[in-house]
Amino acid sequence: MNLDMVSDARALVPGQTTEAGATRRTALKMAVGVGYAASVTPIMAQTAIKTSAEGLTAGEIAIDVNGFKMPAYRAAPAGKTNLPVVLVLSEIFGVHEYIADTARRLARAGYLAIAPELFVRQGDAQSYGEMAKLMAEVISKVPDAQVLGDLDATVKWAAAHGGDVKRLGVTGFCWGGRQTWLYTAHNPQVKAGVAWYGRLVGATTPLTPKHPVDVAAQLAGPVLGLYGEADTGIPVATVAQMQNALAQGGAAAKASTFVLYPDAPHAFHADYRPSFRKDPAEDGWKRLLAWFNAHGVA
Repeated sequence: MNLDMVSDARALVPGQTTEAGATRRTALKMAVGVGYAASVTPIMAQTAIKTSAEGLTAGEIAIDVNGFKMPAYRAAPAGKTNLPVVLVLSEIFGVHEYIADTARRLARAGYLAIAPELFVRQGDAQSYGEMAKLMAEVISKVPDAQVLGDLDATVKWAAAHGGDVKRLGVTGFCWGGRQTWLYTAHNPQVKAGVAWYGRLVGATTPLTPKHPVDVAAQLAGPVLGLYGEADTGIPVATVAQMQNALAQGGAAAKASTFVLYPDAPHAFHADYRPSFRKDPAEDGWKRLLAWFNAHGVA
């Protein structure tokens, strides 16, 4: 496994839809890439990064998933085709402005970036004022199999709309960080992944039959894990667990690397939240771009 030591971070190697549902989906589509989740308070609007869409093709799209129209946010350099593709997987709060901005940052780096609404069938994440209710009523009801299928459909859409899926990457935050590991093990087309503080272990349920630690050996491409040492929800011990699991895998698993940022909490990249930490966020972003470039997603 790779060992990457830096001065400011320690690196560890390692359905059917009802009429009501259709109405809700229409409302959700109108909200893609707009505003912030109600359950995230306070919102640090003065900190949030604003990336211009000038020179980009950016905005809402609809992706067909077996007849279901899944809303997503797409950003890409205007007029360009044959672009490397990066899937952007959101936190539990859905595809609001922060995730859309992240897609625009990737587009400015030359990527076709797509952020799909992966739990739109279960509810409107941005409308919840309480995180506990959001988790109980929406997130906990999302099957991993549904997510993987939706991401497969997103890749298919990308291939038909200017993307070169032979250069496919995936990145995700928190909930989306966990899904980054799972999708990199699911789809053999994925060249590389970057997981930001995604949960690595968990209880086995019918909706979540496997977790990243269970699929570590099956990774199609290497994953860079960006985690905070002060993350109270993801103990450092679970990072070590994942590191051990990766050691039992093939070349992609062994090439996967963790960077653990001292004193960084969960969601340190989320520039609209009090958890934001500028130095780890900027360092992690530079590492993301370098990782994709080094592993065929450029």
